Amino acid sequence: GLPWAAGEVRGMWIATVANIDWPSKPGLTAVRQEAELFAYLDRAVELRLNTAVFQVRPTADALWPSPYEPWADCLTGTQGKDPGWDPLGTAVRAAHDRSLELHAWFNPYRVANHTDPSRLIASHPARLNPGWTVPYGGKLYYNPGLPEVRRFVQDAMLDAVRRYDIDAVHWDDYFYPYPVAGQTFDDDAAFARYGGGFSDRAAWRRDNIDRLVRETGERIRAIKPHVRFGISPFAVWRNKESDPLGSDTRAGVQTYDDLHADTRKWVREGWIDYICPQIYWHIGQTAADYAKVLAWWSATVRGTGVELYVGEALYKAGDPAQAAAWQDPAELSRHLTLARDHEGAGGHVFFSGKSVMADRIGAMRRVVADHYQDRVRLYPDRGRARSRRRGRFPG
Repeated sequence: GLPWAAGEVRGMWIATVANIDWPSKPGLTAVRQEAELFAYLDRAVELRLNTAVFQVRPTADALWPSPYEPWADCLTGTQGKDPGWDPLGTAVRAAHDRSLELHAWFNPYRVANHTDPSRLIASHPARLNPGWTVPYGGKLYYNPGLPEVRRFVQDAMLDAVRRYDIDAVHWDDYFYPYPVAGQTFDDDAAFARYGGGFSDRAAWRRDNIDRLVRETGERIRAIKPHVRFGISPFAVWRNKESDPLGSDTRAGVQTYDDLHADTRKWVREGWIDYICPQIYWHIGQTAADYAKVLAWWSATVRGTGVELYVGEALYKAGDPAQAAAWQDPAELSRHLTLARDHEGAGGHVFFSGKSVMADRIGAMRRVVADHYQDRVRLYPDRGRARSRRRGRFPG
């Protein structure tokens, strides 16, 4: 890949699923949608951020004209309806014009936030291949245990890598679904067919996700070696009581056991370029202390060549439902101060766009004032070619 500059990652997620951040509601005109998108990117520049993590495949659909999947319904309110413009193509150009990186964020397996396939557009791959899906906990998922599903979701995501000048492929924390009490993820038939060589179903499921990660990384590198591959998991791999290699936490979810996502292995094997654990807890939190979880990840990436960025819960700042620490505008800034002592930590990404815009108690402004005095870019060499076209880099 390209050489690392001194710059750290300073990013924000822009979530489109269920219109969390963007567009503010479905059915806006293309002009309004574009203006809202540019407002996020302009705010990123204003706050001296350098990376936008833009969700382009929220539910097995697309925010670009994909030959594999329908247009996302968050745009028009109707799945499969052409919004009249290309949000991903526009986002890439607009980000680069502002000297921002654009990380395209995909969710690999989620098909719908309901379980009724007849509500999907008739041409949806999940309707054309009903055997590919599993309903669970009120949602519909593609079955990670089917090789043809793994191949298809890779093809659908890699279409964006081929067609756009994105800087990274980014996944969030959803692999096998988060556990729902009393519900079974029914993959009996796939396990009977493909699980022969495994000690138990959990080991087979982990291997399915391992394959998805390893193969996707290999395919990205074959198509465009400079495009990075990053994953943003739930931040606890395993608690120490489950595994001596685990973190000093008592989290209710462990990605290895519950999501069948062996996040530590992906780092140790170097299958990904960066990991961005969602350390969405305050310093001193009882079950999962930000400081301890950060230290565990810093130790985990050491010597691997995999970059560590920290997912930050800006959305909790000033939320009255959250603990006292989150009512303090300085809490997030303290996270960045702490991360400075961990040489492995190469930046932070804030969830999410709407919270960056609203900045309810000024926690983001505080981060910027304390830590982001200068604009930094990740790849000055890539940027120089761009800024020659555009005049001097503002900053």
